[in-house]
Amino acid sequence: MSVGFVYDRFLERHDPGPGRVEQPTRARWIADALAEEGLLPRLQPIACQPADLDVLGWVHEPAYVALIREVCEEGFNFIGDRDTQICPATFDVARWAAGGVLAACGEVMAGYVGRAFCAVRPPGHHAERDRAGGYCIFNHVAVAAEYLIRKHHLERVAIVDWDVHHGNGTQHIFEERDDVLFISLHEAPAYLYPGTGEAHEIGRGQGRGFTLNVPMPPGSGDSVYRRAFTQEVLPRLEQFAPQFLLISAGFDVAGEDRTADINLVPGSFDWMTRDLALIADRFCVGRLVSVLEGGYEPTSLKRCAVAHVRALLGEYENSQH
Repeated sequence: MSVGFVYDRFLERHDPGPGRVEQPTRARWIADALAEEGLLPRLQPIACQPADLDVLGWVHEPAYVALIREVCEEGFNFIGDRDTQICPATFDVARWAAGGVLAACGEVMAGYVGRAFCAVRPPGHHAERDRAGGYCIFNHVAVAAEYLIRKHHLERVAIVDWDVHHGNGTQHIFEERDDVLFISLHEAPAYLYPGTGEAHEIGRGQGRGFTLNVPMPPGSGDSVYRRAFTQEVLPRLEQFAPQFLLISAGFDVAGEDRTADINLVPGSFDWMTRDLALIADRFCVGRLVSVLEGGYEPTSLKRCAVAHVRALLGEYENSQH
């Protein structure tokens, strides 16, 4: 399986400041680990351009996009909440990250690669239509889903978000629509930012039933996630029969990453990726793009991302699953 890769050192220009969890070198940790494991030469680099402002405006209010540019140019140091630190380069970096995900989707749709992994930052899934938050500026996965629907005329796009935090921005952008299925597995909202993602949140109006939240109790590990995939995630994906699958790949759900209290292991990302790749093969002609969200402890992030990419390449640690 040919797998595309989106990454550039330019991403490091977004610098939240010293001592911040979302470090400028996060994406480089992944690229270095892939190189050390001999995987990087096997990936197809994808050339990228910054996302067009009009395309960002498909999911974000144009006034919000303009505000991000303005506050960065004016030297503000945060936006949305005090955890979402910015610098003069943040607008350009976040726009490039969104453009990288769009380029990956375009390459997959054209058949140049079968799947792709986007090691981009800052993350995106907390970004609402008109508000930044949780380190997120633009919602890359949401922009990609809208791009696939508008530019490639797809009728059903699925997003699976396994970050330890609920993807509130992605949910709210699509919760009244039936052409995007949003599935989020995350630590129970009572214990963790952003406090949304209860099981009863299933969408609204025309989109009712097209949001699936699977909140996990603190301490949940691999067996709990396997059960959730078997009983909830995979059946709902099969019912929806997507034409394209996007993954919000947050590696902060690993036990070694103490951002929260979920205890997955690197091998968890092997079988979760394999299960979703099989769904993509069955319904989407294999079309799948994975996008980095959380993951903040260097050693853990490297191990988990390597397992994820190996599975995207078709190398599975557990051939019995």
